[in-house]
Amino acid sequence: MKVDEWTSEDVHTSGGGEFPPCAGLISNALPEAQSTVSAESSQTGVSTRSVHILSKSKVQKEEEIPHWYALRTTYGREKKAYDYMTAKGITAFYPTTDTVKLIKGKRKVVTESRLPNIFFAYGTEEQLKSFVYDNVNLPFLRFYYRHVHIGRRIEKIPLIVPDYQMESLKIICASEAEDIILVPSDVEKFKTGQTVRVIEGVFKGAIGKVVRFQGQQRIGIVIDGLMTVASAYVPSAFLENII
Repeated sequence: MKVDEWTSEDVHTSGGGEFPPCAGLISNALPEAQSTVSAESSQTGVSTRSVHILSKSKVQKEEEIPHWYALRTTYGREKKAYDYMTAKGITAFYPTTDTVKLIKGKRKVVTESRLPNIFFAYGTEEQLKSFVYDNVNLPFLRFYYRHVHIGRRIEKIPLIVPDYQMESLKIICASEAEDIILVPSDVEKFKTGQTVRVIEGVFKGAIGKVVRFQGQQRIGIVIDGLMTVASAYVPSAFLENII
């Protein structure tokens, strides 16, 4: 994926895509922005330009809220980036699995990435930019992007993973179940399945879409634009529908 373009700083979207961005009408503006507009009409001497700058600065502060971001590396160097960032105090999640391999005639347990070239880091966008754009220590690290239509333009925004999806992903990856599958993100059935919470078993607490895949009922954690991680078999008695 080509990532040398950057999104205009004038574009603002809601974190994680859970709530649609509001624009245009005062009723959809932030409370702080509404009060600022009122101040202008009260003849306090605040100029229209100052009101615009103040309102814009409050919107920009929303982007300073920390989130989970999906990061990618080249040539399987996700562990190197993960080790470097965590040593600098960044909270990150690097899902791994242990496999037995025959090396020079001997069986050895090898730790490998569950999601090749991918890991996740928690922080503000500005905080993580200092690592993503560190071409000295981490020239192989980039954000994963989602594409947003702004008028006739398509802007690339760093992909935020909602907290509940990260927690569900951690539960599935920590289960040690062998039949966990990385599913291409374009498998439509995982997007349209019933949303459920697992209430029993090794995946207890995970929230995702339930669907039959490869002959078994599974839970899929759909990270839009990136991937779906499908659990091993989950019986219906272990599931609770979420409306």
